[in-house]
Amino acid sequence: MVFTIFTILFVIFLIISGWLARRIVRLVDDELTRKLAVEDESYRKYLDQKIVAVKKRKELESESAEIFTLYEMTKDIVVAFNEAEALQIFKNKIAQHVRVEQCEFFEMETTAEMRSSKKDAEHCVFTLQGKNSKLGYLDFIGIHPDDKEKAAILVQQFALALRRVRLREEIERLAITDSLTEVYTRRYVLERFNEDIKRSKHRNMQTSLLMIDVDFFKKYNDDFGHLVGDRILREIGQIIKTHIREIDIAGRYGGEEFCVVLPDTDKDGAAFVAERIRAAAEQAEIDAYDARINVTLSIGTSSFPKDGKTIDELVDKADWALYRAKKIGRNKVCAFGVYEDSV
Repeated sequence: MVFTIFTILFVIFLIISGWLARRIVRLVDDELTRKLAVEDESYRKYLDQKIVAVKKRKELESESAEIFTLYEMTKDIVVAFNEAEALQIFKNKIAQHVRVEQCEFFEMETTAEMRSSKKDAEHCVFTLQGKNSKLGYLDFIGIHPDDKEKAAILVQQFALALRRVRLREEIERLAITDSLTEVYTRRYVLERFNEDIKRSKHRNMQTSLLMIDVDFFKKYNDDFGHLVGDRILREIGQIIKTHIREIDIAGRYGGEEFCVVLPDTDKDGAAFVAERIRAAAEQAEIDAYDARINVTLSIGTSSFPKDGKTIDELVDKADWALYRAKKIGRNKVCAFGVYEDSV
């Protein structure tokens, strides 16, 4: 009897122990599962944060690359010598960062409107906006749609750089241009004359110089006033510029005296150009406020290397010929070493 009771108790003990063991195992398993779930969630959050961080890093790298591109482009463009060089630098930079077949620059607004109206979307035209006016237009032909926004940013930066280039060109132009006559200053002409003489020596070529003086200029100033005198000088400056080549260099030597450097021109060629300028001035009627005035010019010429091999020699010889033109009656062309009454 005792044995039976003991057996029953033992069985009950085993049942309770098993239940407790299973209960403990379940509790432990649930706790482990919960901890694993927490760890898994933390790991997923870590992965999400890593993905966000990688994406952000790529965005920052992309922005940094764009900023660096803008900096490099601007740095290269602003040191360009002229607008054409600046445009070429911009095209090279665009080709590196934007998928586009071709990039063209133009200034006509009608051309911009025509290209913008293309229905096949082949042309993407951007306006280069200056401070107070339009600098021109850029047409991106065959640009990838995803690159239009980037191109717009680069275009804006190019517009700023182009403004700087044009401003520097204008400052340089003003620095070497006589404000009244709009021909070059004496200093600039003599610098270019010196370069041409060196070039002529190296290439065994000839270079000529014209010294031009307005006849009776003091009388015009006395009779009509200095405003009329200024108008005469401006008109003579324009006449000279109109009747010389692009490679020739016209300048105001001082007062009513002008000079012209004629590269690759011999004595006969210089006399021909001088006579053309003299005749044009003689035929012109200058509208000087309330007066219409006819003026004449006296011109002296000298040529390298026949008449001299330095600037001082050539200027002195041309001045001597100019004095001779004055002496024989004005409204004349005289070449140094040629002693006819006129050329």
